[in-house]
Amino acid sequence: MSWDIPSQTNQLRADGLWRELRTLDSKQGPLVHVDGCELINFSSNDYLGLTASEVLHEALRKGVQLYGAGSGSSRLVCGTLKPHVELEAALAAFKQTEAALTFSSGYAVALGTIPALVGKGDTIILDKLSHACLVDAARLSGATIRVFPHNHLGKLSKLLETAQGRVLVVTEAIFSMDGDACPLAEIVELKERHGAWLLLDEAHAVGVIGPQGRGLSAALGLSGRVDLQMGTLSKALGLSGGYLAASRQVIDLLINRARSLIYSTAPLPCLAHAARIALDIVASSEGDRRRQALRENVRQLSPGDSFVSAIVPRIIGDENHAMAASARLRESGFLIPAIRYPTVARGSARLRITVSAAHDLGQIQRLRQSLFELGLSE
Repeated sequence: MSWDIPSQTNQLRADGLWRELRTLDSKQGPLVHVDGCELINFSSNDYLGLTASEVLHEALRKGVQLYGAGSGSSRLVCGTLKPHVELEAALAAFKQTEAALTFSSGYAVALGTIPALVGKGDTIILDKLSHACLVDAARLSGATIRVFPHNHLGKLSKLLETAQGRVLVVTEAIFSMDGDACPLAEIVELKERHGAWLLLDEAHAVGVIGPQGRGLSAALGLSGRVDLQMGTLSKALGLSGGYLAASRQVIDLLINRARSLIYSTAPLPCLAHAARIALDIVASSEGDRRRQALRENVRQLSPGDSFVSAIVPRIIGDENHAMAASARLRESGFLIPAIRYPTVARGSARLRITVSAAHDLGQIQRLRQSLFELGLSE
């Protein structure tokens, strides 16, 4: 069989699914420079505006001074440094669990955790809109995979009734492409009724919702009833990396079985040092102030809608139409790339608008007017 790369790339272009890397010539923030143009950035996951925090910049510099530029090894050889341990203790306290474990990315968390806990003869039940890393991890595990329609509790209940072996329910607190929340209280009740475990990905919830920004599980008082709390340091915390918060026994097992942890160089120690400082900011009164600014910005963009998350999608449908809308917005001074298949289902291409606490009212109002002119206001 021929590789025939040109025909594959040509087909992607014809289908409106071609992608290219987009290089920023400036630091991340509400204003960025791309190809010599200054654009208002409504596509970043920097929900609290912490990438620009001088406190975090200084924490990174201090971390390099104290612990060097790199980790030097994997975690189990000699790559576990003091800031890794301190960050994990802080994350466990923040998420109200016995322990936590950090990984190089949120993707690595999923790929390390799920195959380490379930396998052949077990069942994983996923929400249809679960992030690709959760789907890939489920496939890698070898467990039987069952999928329920997005937030469909009736179907989830039926799948739980027939599931075999150890059963893991997987969903997200806030879904990354639609910005809506899962019905967490009802899911917790169902998984407990059937003796299943729950992995909740709080990537887009932590820092944004709940007391001290501790996420949806904390907002609903359910932290102690969620078996596996997965999250990231790369969104509201403004850095990069991922973590799993769980019982001490689970974390100890992952240290011995999570391949994405065992066979990868440890995250930069300066990053772990800065992440602990970022966690302190998120949980502080400054974090509350930033969350309030974020809520107000979302309210200004979508008046009348109750605040759920920082993600405000505008569904267009056709991939080429979504690309055209993105291009029009860029001409008006906005960076909002079109999101298309396979990130979302075919025919549900969209503009995934993400709002930050760092946006000012003028930027919000300009975007609202531009969306109105495109017929994309709600």
